[in-house]
Amino acid sequence: MFIAMNRFRVAQGAEAEFETMWKSRDSHLHTVPGFVEFALLKGPQREDHTLYASHTVWASRADFEAWTRSEAFRMAHRGAGGTKPLYLGPPEFEGFEAVQVLTKAAG
Repeated sequence: MFIAMNRFRVAQGAEAEFETMWKSRDSHLHTVPGFVEFALLKGPQREDHTLYASHTVWASRADFEAWTRSEAFRMAHRGAGGTKPLYLGPPEFEGFEAVQVLTKAAG
C-alpha cells in the first residue's frame, strides 16, 4: 500500500471556495488501476491559514507513479493554478509506504 498526501495552507477566508473546488472537480481516480481511496482532510486553523491535506491510498507506489504519468492525471489537474491563489505557497507532497496496516474485523 502507498499513501500520497499533499498539504495545502489555505488562506483565511478561502476555505469554502477551496473545498468547493475539490468537491466539484472530476478527479478521474475511479478509472485508474490501483486506486483505493481518496479523502480531503481539513486540519488545524492557524493565524493566516487553515491546513488541508489530500490523502490518496494506492495499491502500490508503482500504481501511484503510473497515475501521475496518465491522461487521467492530466485531465484531473487541467486548469490547476488558473484561478486566484487559494493557498499560501505550493502544496507540499508526502509519499508513504505502508509498514503495517490494521483494519477493523468484520462483524
